[in-house]
Amino acid sequence: MGDKKYILIVLLLLNQLFGQFGKVTVVFDDHLLRDTERQLLYPLKEDIKRFMTTTTWNAEYNDLEIPFHIQFIFEGTATKGSVETFLAQTLVTNGGDQRYFDTALQFFYNAGSSLYYDPVRFDPLTSFLAYYALLVLAMEIDTYEPNGGTPVFEQCRAIALRGIASDYTQGWDNRMKEVDLLISNYGLRKARYSYYYAMELVADGELDYAVKEFRNMIAGLNEVYDRSPREHYTVLFLGAHAKELADVLGKLRQKTILENLMDLDRDNESIYAEALRSISP
Repeated sequence: MGDKKYILIVLLLLNQLFGQFGKVTVVFDDHLLRDTERQLLYPLKEDIKRFMTTTTWNAEYNDLEIPFHIQFIFEGTATKGSVETFLAQTLVTNGGDQRYFDTALQFFYNAGSSLYYDPVRFDPLTSFLAYYALLVLAMEIDTYEPNGGTPVFEQCRAIALRGIASDYTQGWDNRMKEVDLLISNYGLRKARYSYYYAMELVADGELDYAVKEFRNMIAGLNEVYDRSPREHYTVLFLGAHAKELADVLGKLRQKTILENLMDLDRDNESIYAEALRSISP
């Protein structure tokens, strides 16, 4: 018995070592549920945290420590066949430039059973969590390698396809559209990669190369807005980084790039304008 316990602890430690997610926050808004339903869900928060941090989502990018925040807004319960299910909306974010609001989650939960990710078998809760874990991870990998997240996006698509074909179809059509939109948004993917690479180059003192990457970022943003002005995920990206962009580009005296950002990102125009004023003769 002692040997089995030791092996289990070692496996958990190894999973944590190779996990992609660092701090995982789970929040429940459950005021619409009955007391008995709240009690049933009581262990779920910790189960989700363990699920997120102990699952190896990708063997190559294994030390990212991505923050992951998920909020469940429970709307009630429904009976599906002989199973009581929970209905919820969710908000998923990495605490930065990724934010996903999902309006149609339906799942069942058996307290005492462990959550685990099976890439072949569909489960309405763990497949949902896996979909968003992989979506956040794919976007993160894109910042390390141009379009590097594509294989992980494809895993999201595979989950969505299984959801559409399952008995719990609610929301999966929209999730399929979401991942297709993100994977095909090459302008945003280019802009995000160039932004993060440029900031790394600034930190390393490679300023000329950093400016080149900031220009590539602008080229990517132009690609987005040529197709879809005020594209949702691009607006979120710029909103998360406008102040840092303005500060760095102001210090680098990059007037043209700041002017381009003023044209592309009207929501944060005043931030870029202030940086421009700081470098005007």
